[in-house]
Amino acid sequence: MNAAVTDPGTQRRDARRFAMLPDPFPMWRGGQLHGARIAYETWGTLNEARDNAIVLFTGLSPSAHAASSPEDPSEGWWEGMVGPELAIDSNRFFVVCVNSLGSCFGSTGPASINPATGAAYRLAFPDLSVEDIARAGHETLRSLKIERANTIIGPSLGGMVVLAYAAQFPGATRRLISISGSAAASPFAIALRSIQREAILRDPDWRGGAYTDEQPPATGMRIARKLGMMTYRSAHEWRERFGRQPATEQQDGPFAPEFAIQSYLEAHARRFVRAFDPNCYLYISRAMDRFDLAAHGGSHAVVLARSRIDKALVIGVESDMLFAIDEQERLAKSFEQAGAATSFAPLDCIEGHDSFLIDIERFGSEIGTFLNRQ
Repeated sequence: MNAAVTDPGTQRRDARRFAMLPDPFPMWRGGQLHGARIAYETWGTLNEARDNAIVLFTGLSPSAHAASSPEDPSEGWWEGMVGPELAIDSNRFFVVCVNSLGSCFGSTGPASINPATGAAYRLAFPDLSVEDIARAGHETLRSLKIERANTIIGPSLGGMVVLAYAAQFPGATRRLISISGSAAASPFAIALRSIQREAILRDPDWRGGAYTDEQPPATGMRIARKLGMMTYRSAHEWRERFGRQPATEQQDGPFAPEFAIQSYLEAHARRFVRAFDPNCYLYISRAMDRFDLAAHGGSHAVVLARSRIDKALVIGVESDMLFAIDEQERLAKSFEQAGAATSFAPLDCIEGHDSFLIDIERFGSEIGTFLNRQ
């Protein structure tokens, strides 16, 4: 959701391409965008039948740069998973990773210029939904003249997006992989994200969304990121990794950080402040809270039956406190009830929600086996 964030200060080549969305682009909860675009990157080659496309949706914070390529050799957020002869094999598949609508890494979002005013949208950006992110990905595929995906894949927020994609565009993909996602935001996740947003909203530098690049609501963003990091991993991992080691940087003051885990959280928080726009964070976070697959009419199984998914893989992590393993099991049962050939993989990784970014070998084995099935 996730630990991988692109630091804009990093020198790298730009492999992004851009798809223009239909104009106007109607938003699921009302309002519309004009001149909107989606940033995406690709790996592999589209075959003559145009039926080997895999669409990859991201978690909350990553860009479209999932893996290195000749155009951009810098490390991607899912390095080791996407590429030649890897689990998501670019020798076989044409892989398209899209940066979410509403994000700040090239796709149109609250930090983008509103063509009607010549200034950033900020809070004038329309309400964002998971459904909008899914539709923007679908339109990106259509801009490439691909009518049906071979597989859609999404971790975390992306796990919600692939469900919204299937619900809105029946028959538009043969297969679906949901990784540590959810068919409806849980009360725990809603509570956590509401506190993260409150930290930003109560920062005086937020200024009703009108902060400057020079003075963003850094304190609120740091606290929000630290709260997030605590739920992206697990207590077991923290014990093994840090124990009670002393802080890596000694600071003065009566309540200065004393432990290594505090130094770790602070380093991630500072990097996040530099990399991610606060208003984009607020919009995407709220969209996750509001998502419920049942809003598309009927039980989750009924909605998924209409999607005409042939095969589904649901992966969950037993130590994930943010998207709990029982959510993944219920989702897998919904796919089974919908008539899809379904595989459920409960993994006992200790890294919690972010395991899909870390335990590449185990996740890659599940994903590669699924994709290799005829």
